[in-house]
Amino acid sequence: MAKDASGWEAASDYDYLDTLAPSDLAWEWLRRNEQYEHDVAAFEHAPPESVGTRDLIRERWGLRFPDTAVPPGARRAGVLAA
Repeated sequence: MAKDASGWEAASDYDYLDTLAPSDLAWEWLRRNEQYEHDVAAFEHAPPESVGTRDLIRERWGLRFPDTAVPPGARRAGVLAA
């Protein structure tokens, strides 16, 4: 049986996707992924000195951590980049 699409938003609501940079376009889908949300929650609750979770996220999601020169635990918010 076909799904009822009547509850979906208008296609024009997604026109902004045509103007996004590749990294922004990737973020639009990545942030909606439940497994990604789970991995980020694990990262946020990991001890600052734990690199295992960071490496897992880096490998699984293709992310980089541009501020890794900062001493562990010195800054945790916003360290993920696409």
